[in-house]
Amino acid sequence: MAAVAVHQFAQCITCHAWSPDQSMVAFCPNNNEVHIYKLLEDKWEKVHVLQKHDQIVTGIDWSGRSNRIVTVSHDRNSYVWNQEGAEWVPTLVILRLNRAALCVQWSPRENKFAVGSGAKTVCICYYEQENNWWVSKLIRKKHDSSVTSVAWHPNNILLATTSTDGKCRVFSTFIKGVDTRESKTSSSSDSKFGEQIVQLDLSFSWAFGVKWSPSGNTLAYVGHNSMIYFVDDVGPSPLAQNVAFRNLPLRDVGPICFRENGH
Repeated sequence: MAAVAVHQFAQCITCHAWSPDQSMVAFCPNNNEVHIYKLLEDKWEKVHVLQKHDQIVTGIDWSGRSNRIVTVSHDRNSYVWNQEGAEWVPTLVILRLNRAALCVQWSPRENKFAVGSGAKTVCICYYEQENNWWVSKLIRKKHDSSVTSVAWHPNNILLATTSTDGKCRVFSTFIKGVDTRESKTSSSSDSKFGEQIVQLDLSFSWAFGVKWSPSGNTLAYVGHNSMIYFVDDVGPSPLAQNVAFRNLPLRDVGPICFRENGH
């Protein structure tokens, strides 16, 4: 399929995210800034520059319901940006990392977001109204290397991660006072925060991108070996298939790969 239009925003883009209505895009031009462009009369124009990080921004996610932007950076920090009038105002996030933050994603209900890091740690962040900041609970000592990607299950509780140790893992992120018992599925009804539900050892190379299907019944992730892995019935006895590609290493997987009644 031919591209509808091509626009070069920068020589190098490290990460990007689209606004909920797809009329704007936020990206990092390989520095410590986030540029926001808006499509105006068939032309992309820069409308905002978010400046708070000290090093390269490595992850951006734009929430679909609340219109908030979350960013993470090599500087080990994260900020949640709220639009107030014509300005984007940052709110502090307490990550407690000693290595770079590498990726970030809002949960489906947008009451939490997950941050993967080079510290072999995943931060599950939630808002504290009384202090007006976002705090985090850490999933530690579960990964053997950097966490490269995170993906939320539709139930807002399960989180899948990939890592440069070659593995894909699924964890429970249930936080008392943030999540409700009703939001938990039978497979995670007895799981505590940080409990590992399953570890998938299908790849023998770095694992990069991971996604759930819209129903949450299937998980897919990709690796440096140009393989994509599809996993059904995620749990003690998962069913797995894989597809090999001849091209360069795969870096991410999108929803286009899924079909609910088959892959």
